[in-house]
Amino acid sequence: MTDATTIAEKLLQVNAVRLSPENPFTWASGWKSPIYCDNRKVLSFPFVRDYIKSEMCNVVFEQFPEAEMLAGVATAGIAWGAMAADQLKLPYIYVRPKPKEHGLGNQVEGYFEKATKVVVIEDLVSTGKSSLQVVDVLKKEGLDVIGMVSIFTYGFPVATEAFTKASLPYHSLTDYPALIELAVKKGMVSPAQQEVLLKWRDDPAGWSPS
Repeated sequence: MTDATTIAEKLLQVNAVRLSPENPFTWASGWKSPIYCDNRKVLSFPFVRDYIKSEMCNVVFEQFPEAEMLAGVATAGIAWGAMAADQLKLPYIYVRPKPKEHGLGNQVEGYFEKATKVVVIEDLVSTGKSSLQVVDVLKKEGLDVIGMVSIFTYGFPVATEAFTKASLPYHSLTDYPALIELAVKKGMVSPAQQEVLLKWRDDPAGWSPS
């Protein structure tokens, strides 16, 4: 299995993850967050990119050996899904946030046949809501979604509950606890800041830096 600490170190190495407990970021949802994760940055670093791609392939191969196709999630998951599908020599499709407004009006791009066993590739999972919406889109197209793999997850309880309710196996290369633990060991985060960071994950919607 993948070493979550090594993956977390790679993300920190290329500044894909930023920690700022005192001056939090604001997410699109309006949540205040002491962390910002942008795995798109990894694409600009060939050796880190290659390592993470290979580890993602290992997880797909080990956990979902029956996979017949990969599906990337627009936009951040498209590149990762394509690279993993290329290495695993599997067919590939990707899912738009909404149906195309012209042409054929597709939401799922690429060729596929119904009942094909698909693994969804995500770059990041937060609440799990948008990820599972993609799963619903694929199922409506007649595909058999057997699991999901991401690079990073915050590990929110609401996400865990959502995946359990959906009966969908889910694996992430690394997660929030592993990243915070590593940041403390590297001296990037003080013990006091660690407490703040861990408290945020328990209640991200109601969290305040003060």
